[in-house]
Amino acid sequence: MIRFLGVLVGLGFAFVVLLAFGFGAYAFVTSPPEQSAEARYHLAPRHDVRYSFEGPLGRFDYQQLQRGFQVYREVCSTCHGLSQVAFRNLRDIGYSEAEVRAIADQWPHQMASINPDTGEAATRKPIPADHIPGPYANDTQARAANNNALPPDLSLMAKAREGGPHYIHSLLTGFRNPPAGFEVPQNLHYNPYFANLNIAMPPPLTADGQVTYGPGNPRPTVDQMAQDVSAFLMWSAEPSMETRHQVGIPVLVFLLIATILAYLSYQNIWHGGDRRVRATGPLDPDNMDKRQQASREAGVTE
Repeated sequence: MIRFLGVLVGLGFAFVVLLAFGFGAYAFVTSPPEQSAEARYHLAPRHDVRYSFEGPLGRFDYQQLQRGFQVYREVCSTCHGLSQVAFRNLRDIGYSEAEVRAIADQWPHQMASINPDTGEAATRKPIPADHIPGPYANDTQARAANNNALPPDLSLMAKAREGGPHYIHSLLTGFRNPPAGFEVPQNLHYNPYFANLNIAMPPPLTADGQVTYGPGNPRPTVDQMAQDVSAFLMWSAEPSMETRHQVGIPVLVFLLIATILAYLSYQNIWHGGDRRVRATGPLDPDNMDKRQQASREAGVTE
């Protein structure tokens, strides 16, 4: 009787599950869920820009990196920090020791320090050994200055976002008016390349020539400045990329040669069905006969 009741309960449970599944499938087909605004308007990063560092043999264009650093210093550093990069690291992109010292000495933001005479908090000018300071002392001050939005540190941004430098370039050049019927909250800005479409950062690059490049450089259009700072942020996120490429190619060549030698050794030693392994050892019949013959000749009885 108990077993019969258990079967009935199981069948009833299965019937309810199938019924719920049927009603859910019918509702989904007849009344599909409304597509969210992000699904309708969000765009994937554009890949219409070709960077010199892309590909297995890619290398950084140091002139472009210096232009990108200039854009960061004059535009982006007013809100964003670069805490994982030291001033002395700028020598790796072509700046001389004197230029690095001048950049650190003229940096608009100072380093937190302690007055050695009074022990009170103080500030000082950066030196080449310091990491590049951000504009705010802490997150609280940053939020207070940006309508409660926290500007992210840009050191690893090119590796932290899908699309890397293409995402940064698309974001910087993607500000536009919202589509009809789409409302942008106060203090936010519409950008279809941002995850939820509304970003607290206003357009940082607003006009051609906003940053003045030196002679011999391309015209500083908004698109060119966005490309340059995107390349610089890629370097700041992965400064050892060129070294990794330089080491990786010889390693691949070595592995290829080692694989060929291993295959040839296999062909020469182990391959083929004609090879036979000869049975050896004290229990081998031939060895046993030889041992017994030697014992008889020596007059040794077993």
